[in-house]
Amino acid sequence: MDVPVPASRTEPGSGDAVKAVSVVGTGTVRIRPEHLYGTRKPLYWWLLTSRQWTPPQAINVYVIEHVRGLILFDTGQDRASVTDDGYFPSGFTGLIYRRLARFDIGEQDTLTAQLATLGYAPADVDIAILSHLHQDHIGGLPELADADLLVSADEWGELSRPGPELRGFLRSHIQLPGLRWRQVTMEQANDRELAPFTQSLDVMGDGSLVLLPTPGHTAGSMSLLVRRTHKPTLLLTGDLAYHADRMPRPAPPLSAAAASSPTPRATSSRSPGNTPAWSYCPPTTPQPPGGCWPADTGGHDASVPEHRHHRPPRRRGLRVPG
Repeated sequence: MDVPVPASRTEPGSGDAVKAVSVVGTGTVRIRPEHLYGTRKPLYWWLLTSRQWTPPQAINVYVIEHVRGLILFDTGQDRASVTDDGYFPSGFTGLIYRRLARFDIGEQDTLTAQLATLGYAPADVDIAILSHLHQDHIGGLPELADADLLVSADEWGELSRPGPELRGFLRSHIQLPGLRWRQVTMEQANDRELAPFTQSLDVMGDGSLVLLPTPGHTAGSMSLLVRRTHKPTLLLTGDLAYHADRMPRPAPPLSAAAASSPTPRATSSRSPGNTPAWSYCPPTTPQPPGGCWPADTGGHDASVPEHRHHRPPRRRGLRVPG
């Protein structure tokens, strides 16, 4: 697959380039209510004293079938986090992770198993975009040795700051041998449809997949705008918010901390308040027909999965930004 290095053209482009968007689950997570809804209590106070858990929240991966290849947005949670006693750090840092979240990840919830439900294998993935580098977004990395991994340069820089594990960055599960990381930097956007965003990155060079900077949850968090011709535009938001109903418009939303971050905080982050046509898709969106998906799947024969009609050709040699 030979794609020009993007120049942040970010014009609407050809929405027909995106043939299908699917959501697959890599298990569920329960977190503290204070984590989900916010609290005035000091962080470590509620984290160490809270006795309640939320209902299970989905840990999703978005699978985008583009005419020029297969793209993932985030990679889910690693099943090793529930099967390997040495997955998390030891000592106080490990205690924080154990108090933070409880995962339920079965054999059927691995990235490999979930891609298989769509007729794919990890080796079919050309690009995996990481919204940010917390544990419930990097879990599929060990399975993606053949893919180009896109992460913002600001997010990658967090790994070099002091105490990354206490800030939710498990370096030993990110900086794995053999992975092809590509650090990307946003460029000036000239598309009025993206306002109030002034920077973006056109991933495929055709305007169909556009990265937008949404810092707040982490310094380098990114969201992905997915444009199609005859279907709603989707905004895949990473952990900008847990649920679409927690992203008020036109006011900017608050960035809720992810289940994977031991240092949650609520900070304001940019929101496209003048774009009501965008469907917001957080990582916890319910499987079809719930969440942001009804408008996306409407009009299709549910008995015939869309990906069976639009499986993209396998093309190696993809040139990616970074």
